Amino acid sequence: MPAVRPVADLTASRTDWCDTILKGDCVAALERLPEHSVDAIFADPPYNLQLGGDLHRPDQSKVDAVDDAWDQFDSFQAYDAFTRAWLLAARRVLKPNGTIWVIGSYHNIFRVGAKLQDLGYWILNDVVWRKTNPMPNFRGRRFQNAHETMIWASRDQKAKGYTFNYEALKASNDDVQMRTDWLFPICTGAERLKGADGAKAHPTQKPEALLARVLMASTRPGDVVLDPFFGSGTTGAVAKRLGRHFVGIEREQAYIDAATARIDAVEPLDNPELAILTGKRAEPRIAFVSLIEAGLVAPGLELSDAKRRWTARVRADGTVAVGNEAGSIHKMGARVQGLDACNGWTFWHFDRKGAPTPLDALRQDMRQRMAVAAA
Repeated sequence: MPAVRPVADLTASRTDWCDTILKGDCVAALERLPEHSVDAIFADPPYNLQLGGDLHRPDQSKVDAVDDAWDQFDSFQAYDAFTRAWLLAARRVLKPNGTIWVIGSYHNIFRVGAKLQDLGYWILNDVVWRKTNPMPNFRGRRFQNAHETMIWASRDQKAKGYTFNYEALKASNDDVQMRTDWLFPICTGAERLKGADGAKAHPTQKPEALLARVLMASTRPGDVVLDPFFGSGTTGAVAKRLGRHFVGIEREQAYIDAATARIDAVEPLDNPELAILTGKRAEPRIAFVSLIEAGLVAPGLELSDAKRRWTARVRADGTVAVGNEAGSIHKMGARVQGLDACNGWTFWHFDRKGAPTPLDALRQDMRQRMAVAAA
């Protein structure tokens, strides 16, 4: 169980704050953490949505939008001051080679980006999370808002040695460079946390698949990941599963309770499945790592060719291992056969009801899921 500590009781000892939820104001908590103590930050701050009254669907049912007090600010100037305060405090605790991710919508992300640059952060990428199942624009006066933006930045322009698992991302993406447009559904179904009354436990819960890619891209096992707006605990749950440490900051007790129960239920992956690799054109295109992120393939799954001559084991970073070597499903399929190229989707098989079934069957399952979500 992650410990929950009041900010006022925090000490400098790592055992006092690591794998812990700190209850209180994010700036106050950040100021109590040791300098240069975290490897990465994922921040999902209030979006300051500026909603003008209730929103209704065509059938007049009310949309469950974000109208909580924590997302409301008196003015843009007040929001800018809040953003500057927490980003400045976050920069102090970030290691010199650490990086920060901040997610937002068009309501706030441009203001956040400006403050990041004002404070000396160096923007590395902006990544678009494209939603397969976005909420419609019920008023019909604007485009459907189908994405959110993440800014990925280093602590400063001269930062060296920040973590970017380029080879693993490329290998897990069919040996093609990972792009900055990521396609995931919004958090729905069994993953969505709900209270006893059936209502959402948190209005802006992010999908675990999104956090998994963030952490697999920019952290290593054993790293400490800070989330200053912990909410329902997605960052903590994914960090625990992927062998990372976390520290969350949250002021709402209901969210802390939901996050604590959620993280308690997570089983960490074993070390072999956490190793990171260093060093077909169907529509929509599916990367092998997407099957892992969606739960269709579990790290540790044993694969084989159709005649069971060779075997490989799936790793959490989207690569497969054969003996002491690892690479993409295509590269390792070619390697075991002594060929220059191989279609890993059809070469590698998994056991389904006692029969060897090509990985391509799971890729089709994923496409069907995406089609249903987008319908």
